[in-house]
Amino acid sequence: MKALIVGGTGPTGPFLAHGLIQRGYKVTIFHRGTHEIPEIPPEVNHLHGDPHFRETIESVVGNRTYDVVIATYGRIRFVAEALAGKTACFIAIGGVPSYRGYFEPSANFPSGLLVGMPEDAPLVASEQEHRFSWLIKSTEDAVLKVHPNGVVYRYPYVYGPYQLIPREWCIIRRILDGRREILIPDGGLSLMTHGYAENLAHAVLLAVDQPKVAAGQIYNCGDEQQLSLRQVVEVIARELGRELEVVSIPDSFGTSARSISIGGSVNHRVMDLFKIKTQLGYRDLIPAVQAIAKTSQWYVANRPERGGEIEQRLQDPFDYAAEDKIIAILREAGRQAAAVATHTIVPTPHPYPHPKEPNLERDHRNR
Repeated sequence: MKALIVGGTGPTGPFLAHGLIQRGYKVTIFHRGTHEIPEIPPEVNHLHGDPHFRETIESVVGNRTYDVVIATYGRIRFVAEALAGKTACFIAIGGVPSYRGYFEPSANFPSGLLVGMPEDAPLVASEQEHRFSWLIKSTEDAVLKVHPNGVVYRYPYVYGPYQLIPREWCIIRRILDGRREILIPDGGLSLMTHGYAENLAHAVLLAVDQPKVAAGQIYNCGDEQQLSLRQVVEVIARELGRELEVVSIPDSFGTSARSISIGGSVNHRVMDLFKIKTQLGYRDLIPAVQAIAKTSQWYVANRPERGGEIEQRLQDPFDYAAEDKIIAILREAGRQAAAVATHTIVPTPHPYPHPKEPNLERDHRNR
């Protein structure tokens, strides 16, 4: 049996390669070859080329055929077209931003996404609504048009090694730099579906194991348990043996704290996993707390370059002097707000009646 992974050197790639090898597949990865990673097993074959253009895809793949193709990278619609008739099982990796309101909360009423978005929730309907979301949605359509028995996975934010925008590094670097306080939008209480790379690879491989069940389906995926941003900070801080005080800042202030929340914290972005759990039997391989801890240790051992490409993508200036000024302003505002007495708080008993004697219309507190 032969399997092709388009991509393969990102967060889920090594886990997919190992999983396919364990299932008896001879694995090939097709990527640009701009970086190789040691986690890819030596028996994996490499095809180097650009998976973003139909002509370069066709020139690299040629007449090769595969039992399974997992497209994680490149322009997936072109990959799907180029592999038409060359595989019995085509699995495409898309993303959750295809849902209407993911980037433009006001497109829905009430504003934002409902907590627990199922796969049949409304998607963006046009490029004018939101171009990036429309490209994801239209790619799903293109994949299933040329591969009617194909499978589409809507990835959430992926965490783990080799993430191009590792939000966790914003927290980890501050701890390594000796910071004792961290600015978090809106108390860090926002929820967004995340998926640990090994868990997501496991979810994808379930379709390889059950091709008849998964044929023609679209699946949300992600960790079963989701942590709030504040909880993520707590887990990372404990794993690195530090205490880190969370200082809440309104998201509307638009400071660098937004880098930690990946674009804002006002609206939840939580996906419903009922379909993949019931149809394919998905369960997390690695619990979320353990997965975040493992991710933290990996980035401590593989630290991004200070001011380098990854930190530029994160758009986090790590300007601690500015953060200290903001923290001082927030605390002073808190003191001033606390000094304003809007009303007198009178202790009240439990609102339900609790009579001390039977057959009374009202209890001893006239309830």
